[in-house]
Amino acid sequence: MTQRQGPADPAAPMVAVEEVRRSFGSGPRAVHALRGVSLEIPRGELTALKGRSGSGKTTLLNLVGGLDRPSGGRIVLDGTDLGDLDEDGRLALRRDRIGFVFQSFGLIPILTAAENVGVPLRMRRAPVAEREERVRTLLALVGLAGHADQRPGELSGGQQQRVAVARALANEPSLIIADEPTGQLDSETGRSVMELLRAVVRSEGVTVLVATHDQNLMEVADRVVELADGRIVGERRPAAAAR
Repeated sequence: MTQRQGPADPAAPMVAVEEVRRSFGSGPRAVHALRGVSLEIPRGELTALKGRSGSGKTTLLNLVGGLDRPSGGRIVLDGTDLGDLDEDGRLALRRDRIGFVFQSFGLIPILTAAENVGVPLRMRRAPVAEREERVRTLLALVGLAGHADQRPGELSGGQQQRVAVARALANEPSLIIADEPTGQLDSETGRSVMELLRAVVRSEGVTVLVATHDQNLMEVADRVVELADGRIVGERRPAAAAR
């Protein structure tokens, strides 16, 4: 396993995607999900990916998050070339340096909100006092300090996704990857979750890469990158990003 390549240059992008391709299958029936995508994701920014189903958004998220390997090209995350990592190295990368937020929340039903947030810290074997303090801090950050002892079934969809965001932040990741995090929420609740992610970028200094279909939610992003048929076809900075 290749070790982390020292402290990354703070002026360098958090993620550099270079001519990345990803195909599934072979021959005439092969599906080309990504066709030579190049993209830089700056540190401390919220980048939104837009595009219809099948455009390559989720494939790109999976590759950046080390959940899959490209068919060609190169991805560098915070100074580490993902192509140099074996499976154990990729596991460590996901555990220590990336937080994930999913459309389906992904909370453990039998655990309380606080226990769900603490799962990554338990996996890291953080001391109990440190773990409890971090959990309290994160639940307060996402506005759920008074819901620590409630289980997912006792929380609204928006509250569950806020717990998921807190859990993604538990190990102080460099990057948060969110795949349609508001897909199961109404528009108002969804916007509040996106605004929470925007606030997290400011308060925690974390970089966020999010895929979303909702045009309204893109307006809180620093940059919107559009994909179609596995290629980047457009990029813009919403007016609200001129902060």
